Amino acid sequence: MDTGVATVTEQRSTPDRILDAAEDLFAEKGYSATSLGDVADRVGIRSPSLYNHFRTKEALYQAVLERLLEDFSAPLERLTSEPVTQERVLHWLEAIVRQHHANPNLARLLQHAALSGGPHTNELIDRLFRPMFDGEAKLQDESINLLQTEGLQPWAVMAFNNLVMSYVTMAPMYRDLLGQDPFSESALENQLALIKTLLKAVFEYKGD
Repeated sequence: MDTGVATVTEQRSTPDRILDAAEDLFAEKGYSATSLGDVADRVGIRSPSLYNHFRTKEALYQAVLERLLEDFSAPLERLTSEPVTQERVLHWLEAIVRQHHANPNLARLLQHAALSGGPHTNELIDRLFRPMFDGEAKLQDESINLLQTEGLQPWAVMAFNNLVMSYVTMAPMYRDLLGQDPFSESALENQLALIKTLLKAVFEYKGD
């Protein structure tokens, strides 16, 4: 019986449904192994209909990256908009961890890109992480300044980024060892506790 109430899928526009399907497929299979036909099939439309919105696979891939970038770059933009303190770094890192748990597609997509390539990946990395690598942030705490002075800040950023992203790409392999769903709320809290402990240890680093 037609109730006149549209489903969530029906309420989303066709371009949004295409982006959703493409994001999932690029995260699952990588850029090279995903075809526009795969995306059209996932959406439930014919390929010519998809071409009306995205003329090439690269254009679709770039649109997927832009949407992910808009979501995942926001916490860093907030962090670097004011003097950076230990407390604000901890809040930023927690926000990033929670984002990756809520949507692991960016980490999975970047893992595929690192192994097999894909267009615009370097641009994505630049826009996501360059402010922290270049030291553009206004550093207020002495411990954070020490990392920058000794040239370790980029390595710290890279290490914690790897720790966060590798969790969402690799943790499912350890589901049985963990004895719980790695994407459960309790697992998330355990990951946050570990990362905060490690970050506080980095803050306590005094150099040689």
